[in-house]
Amino acid sequence: MNINYSENNNLTLVGKVVSEKRFSHEIYGEKFYMFDLEIPRLSDIKDIIPVTISERLIDDNKLVIGAKALIRGQFRSYNSYENEKNKLILTVFAKDIVFEEELSEEERESIKKQQLSNEVILLGYICKKPVYRQTPFGREIADVLIAVNRAYSKSDYIPAIAWGRTARFCQNMETGTEVKVVGRVQSRTYEKKYEDGTVETKIAYELSIGSLEVITPKETTETENEEIPTQEAM
Repeated sequence: MNINYSENNNLTLVGKVVSEKRFSHEIYGEKFYMFDLEIPRLSDIKDIIPVTISERLIDDNKLVIGAKALIRGQFRSYNSYENEKNKLILTVFAKDIVFEEELSEEERESIKKQQLSNEVILLGYICKKPVYRQTPFGREIADVLIAVNRAYSKSDYIPAIAWGRTARFCQNMETGTEVKVVGRVQSRTYEKKYEDGTVETKIAYELSIGSLEVITPKETTETENEEIPTQEAM
């Protein structure tokens, strides 16, 4: 059966470049770099999202600090083994980049109307029992981990957060349930306390869920028995 894995994971971001590119890795002679994209929310909070991009898509005259760009790609994860622990690293993988001066009139209009700014659509499986909780102010939240299949028997593990009624709905979902999720990429700072009493400020990346739909109920999947690493800052 032919599976189009690109349909499982689609992302569109519009933002401002706020860092120089930095080398990430090389695969079969193709070099990949990273840079940070700043994306404003309606609440005036700004998310700083790491973007991974192939050297084949980079124009050094355009990829400069302050440049506005539209990114199309996927929200991906990979494991980093450090200090005898697996860490889940999140990044946006760019498949296409269009700078402000190259945008079509239709794209410009969509951006103005906030129809094209930060959207992720995932088709995947609940791979860890969702954790439901309430804040001291009574706000309902559920932490959800979604496994999204990729080619060559790989999977992306995407941490997501649901709110309100969606959070209540998620709390009873079983691992293996197939879902379609629409949301936005966001960054979040948190403090990690160590045994020696020191505190370090770190950044986590996640998907803020706007809508969630169950595609199929629980099925037996390999992801249920896999060791899933904890996310750490990049």
